[in-house]
Amino acid sequence: MSNKKNLNNLSFAGLLISLGIVYGDIGTSPLYTLRAIFNTVDEAGQAITPMVVLGALSCIIWTLTLQTTIKYVVITLRADNKGEGGIFSLYSLVRKKAKWLVIPAMIGGCALLADGIITPSITVTTAIEGLQMKFPWFQVIPVVLGIIVVLFIIQQFGTSTVGKLFGPIMFLWFATLGFLGVVFVVQDLSIIRALNPYYAYHLLATNPKALVILGGVFLCTTGAEALYSDLGHCGKQNIHISWIFVKTTLVLNYLGQGVWLLQHPNYNAAQNPFYQIVPESYLLPMVALATIAAVIASQAMITGSFTLIAEAVRLNLWPKVRINYPSNQKGQIYVPSINWLLCAGCIMVVLIFKKSIHMEGAYGLAINLTFLATTILVAVYMLMKKVPRYLIVIFVLVYGLLELAFLAGNMTKFLHGGFVTLFIGATIFTVMWSWFIARKIKNRFVKYVEIEDYYEIIDELSRDESVPKYSSQLVYLTSANFKTEIESKIIYSIIQKEPKRADIYWLVHVDVVDEPFTSDYKVEFLIPGKLIRIDFKLGFRVEQKVNLLYRKVVEELVKNGEVDITSQYTSLKRHKIAGDFRFVLLEKHLSKFTSLSFYEQSILYYYFILKRLSLSEERGFGLDSSYVDVEKVPLIFVPTDDIELNRLSV
Repeated sequence: MSNKKNLNNLSFAGLLISLGIVYGDIGTSPLYTLRAIFNTVDEAGQAITPMVVLGALSCIIWTLTLQTTIKYVVITLRADNKGEGGIFSLYSLVRKKAKWLVIPAMIGGCALLADGIITPSITVTTAIEGLQMKFPWFQVIPVVLGIIVVLFIIQQFGTSTVGKLFGPIMFLWFATLGFLGVVFVVQDLSIIRALNPYYAYHLLATNPKALVILGGVFLCTTGAEALYSDLGHCGKQNIHISWIFVKTTLVLNYLGQGVWLLQHPNYNAAQNPFYQIVPESYLLPMVALATIAAVIASQAMITGSFTLIAEAVRLNLWPKVRINYPSNQKGQIYVPSINWLLCAGCIMVVLIFKKSIHMEGAYGLAINLTFLATTILVAVYMLMKKVPRYLIVIFVLVYGLLELAFLAGNMTKFLHGGFVTLFIGATIFTVMWSWFIARKIKNRFVKYVEIEDYYEIIDELSRDESVPKYSSQLVYLTSANFKTEIESKIIYSIIQKEPKRADIYWLVHVDVVDEPFTSDYKVEFLIPGKLIRIDFKLGFRVEQKVNLLYRKVVEELVKNGEVDITSQYTSLKRHKIAGDFRFVLLEKHLSKFTSLSFYEQSILYYYFILKRLSLSEERGFGLDSSYVDVEKVPLIFVPTDDIELNRLSV
């Protein structure tokens, strides 16, 4: 923990690591942003003029300033959740303010995952396409697919060792971007006029293709969300300082590409201005460096997707999936199901679009929705922090209008591939929404009873030797938030379905709290020595290994002499052998939905399909199936009052 804290403090190591982790996506945007802008302009046969080039560059510079620097680096990074960032961390901070905030959180998370599929595809493809400048016959797709497949295969082994190289490599990448830009800027210093926002305004106000151009401009800031998502890995100060260096090199590179465009007014959209400013003798090393930078950008996106899904699972916004921890590095996780879904998505994108210039149409539209969602959640966070109302209004108006303008620009890409990421995002949203709503529906049918009413029966059952002993320690997972309550189905399981005699009955409750790394518990002795409740309060980034957590608590209770788990079987008790323990999980299954609307029935059917595809309850809670019993209970009990029968006389 101290090591992580040191890296979060301003330091050379922290600055270097932030270069390797945070800026991969936004740092590789010069590979395709200007080409995307002028590709759209050239479609209408418009000549490249100084005003158009200066306007496009001014749009890029001020987008980086308003969107990335002010919104994310200056404002959004303040909304940290105990040092952690990301849209679900932000949602955890504000979710108690209003229930509807789950909708922008879901939309933002889904859009991030959907657009993330394009990131490896477009960055790696653009980087490798540079080889075709020297070798026109070179086949790009097989190499791109090979790199992508290898990239996803190595995820299961962890990337902590390789990750240490990311910082120095990205420093070299940004330094090279800046140097190449300077080489061309000094050839035509008039390009510096692009720093004046007037040129951006003039382009947007007078150019008939302004919205289409905006769709291309937006690509320069698509990695801004990563600044916030990776806050916990690098710390606020390191991101603030390193961004100065990163933004400077990016702007210089864009200006350098702009000079080249002015020198080549008959620019062919098939060319890439990024590679045109690279001296021919250095083209191959630059392609190699660009490819490595593209892989690092992809790695950051993949890791971010794993973290996003892990948080969604713990916030009950995604089905339980297997989560592995391939290294000892904090935050290093691997989610196999998401890894291979992303891999399949990237392969499909490459095979469908074939060229990076075609992928640009699919890129940016979905992430635009994430930006809008973040704006809503940050505004609510500012309300919580009692920021002056006029500042909140200014923030919402400026970024609401800016991002809606970008959305309008990105919508021009819809038929050119944007529908692909929107479709993927919408599919992911149906999973999140159904999982969330189904849980709400299920909770309506959970019946709680006063546990005190059953103290005497449970105590007597524990001592009743006429009932075969089910287990020495019997553990139930309960969703009851209060110690005075318990689900009626648990009482039914213990007393009626099959009377279960045990030496000690345990009730375990897990509460996911809004802080990321909380690991607290408390113990309530409801019936001393017979019925004990353990309440865990776990952060939304803490792994829910209920089996290990329970055993840890029991060990501490035994050590403190608060509980005796020695087996009560005569032969074992004499040798002071600890008793056995069993977990009983009550799993809901489909039943007759007599009182549900068609919408709710559809949601539940979808939910149970997802449940069958997801991790089982015992594996989801980290339990060994050898000491777990799963009892199926109907979601809704149909009362016999609803059944009409006529008894016939004999």
